[in-house]
Amino acid sequence: MMRKVIIAASVLAASATVAQAATLDTVKSRGTLVCGVSAGFAGFSAPDSQGNYKGLDVDYCRALAAGVLGDPSKVRYVSLTAQNRFTALQSGEIDVLYRNSTQTYLRGVTLGLRQGPINFYDGQGFVVKKDLGVKDIGDLKGATVCVAQGTTHEVTLGDYGRANGIDWKPLVFDRVDTMYQTFFGGRCDAMTQDASALAGAVTTAAPNPADYVVLPQTISKEPLGPFTRNGDEVWSDIITWLHYGLVEAEELGVTQANVDEMTKSQTPAIQRLLGASGDLGSRLGLDNKWLVTAIKATGNYGEIYERNVGKASPLKLERGLNGLWSKGGLMYAVPFK
Repeated sequence: MMRKVIIAASVLAASATVAQAATLDTVKSRGTLVCGVSAGFAGFSAPDSQGNYKGLDVDYCRALAAGVLGDPSKVRYVSLTAQNRFTALQSGEIDVLYRNSTQTYLRGVTLGLRQGPINFYDGQGFVVKKDLGVKDIGDLKGATVCVAQGTTHEVTLGDYGRANGIDWKPLVFDRVDTMYQTFFGGRCDAMTQDASALAGAVTTAAPNPADYVVLPQTISKEPLGPFTRNGDEVWSDIITWLHYGLVEAEELGVTQANVDEMTKSQTPAIQRLLGASGDLGSRLGLDNKWLVTAIKATGNYGEIYERNVGKASPLKLERGLNGLWSKGGLMYAVPFK
């Protein structure tokens, strides 16, 4: 009996080892990363006038492709809705999901997926037309509110309304672009989504952005980050350490412009991060300088943030909670040692 148990354990261990390396091997063999994104979140993932995807989530896809395949352009983007994003990952249609996806308890324990590190701290907000005269969320009693189906926003809207005696009337949409068209067409009194997404919607989809205001209050915590499949630990670790590497680079002053020069640094932390010592990349099945290639492609976390959603972007969002821990924010990299 004991021999059978040992054999069974060995088989399970062997199966787990195969599963752990599955996605990395597939991506390397295919020569292309398949990245699940959104088609309509300005600042995070949206095609430009030439059809090229741009945004914070897109830059993570590009950095990942650079680190794993040596080329940030080796990405195929799959546009997903809130309803089909997790199914696409579960079925293997995509290798990783970077799509403004909130991490929650139930998503963490019921989907068969692993939640990666948070790469954007957000909250659910509301946008209204200025001439409506709304100054506070409490002023929206009886209001019709546009909300996307299959999102945490839909659930939170109902929870918050019941808890605070606000009888708003949700108008639910299965497509975000349709929701934007409807709200800016005047059918809803307000629209709710991540505050960052609302800022992007006003900037890119409103007929006259100056006519709208995103209310200052939020009604939830919306920690956004990537998702991978359970049982694929090596791949999930790569996704995790890519994020920490981009944050660590900002902490250490490693940028897109100086990363090559910084590989000559005598600072131990920089040497480990950039593969000059420690052989850390090889432990993930990657080149020891994989983060050099990633940073060269997109810059560090701060550069990615500023370019896509920060002061250098149309959204002009403050760093706030997304600032480094040393500057009052929550971004904190686990040490590379």
